[in-house]
Amino acid sequence: MLISVEVNGEVVTWDVDPRETLVDAIRERARLTGTHVGCRSASCGACTLSLDGLTVKSCCLLAAEADGRTVRTVEDGRTPPEVDDIQEAFIAAQGMQCGYCTPGMVMSVRHLLAQNPDPSDDEIRRGLAGNLCRCTGYVNILKAVRAVRDARLGR
Repeated sequence: MLISVEVNGEVVTWDVDPRETLVDAIRERARLTGTHVGCRSASCGACTLSLDGLTVKSCCLLAAEADGRTVRTVEDGRTPPEVDDIQEAFIAAQGMQCGYCTPGMVMSVRHLLAQNPDPSDDEIRRGLAGNLCRCTGYVNILKAVRAVRDARLGR
């Protein structure tokens, strides 16, 4: 079936299998491999992206469900190796080890800070609740989010 999707500001048309997931379409058709595939059951958050301004687990959405909608990925507005302030903070705070969860974490942090520019630690934890990291213990991830929050607020 033919679908039309805005991906990172560019409208694309794809002929997708009705069973194709959004994460597979993003990775294979758009060649945007920053969105990772982890569990394929919406448990880990590695595939988190923005769909019409809300974070979603793209492994459990069909590509057809994105027809006529707007998708933003971790690459939005950047050409690797360019990074945004959130990604810079993750690097500076050593908020990643293997890095597999990082794109999904970054997408969740982007959404969190867009909704709440001054989140408390509890609000940061809730904002990241759908993203699992098996390496870090989350301490440096929280440190990275606090650093972005404080820098954006001029603290």
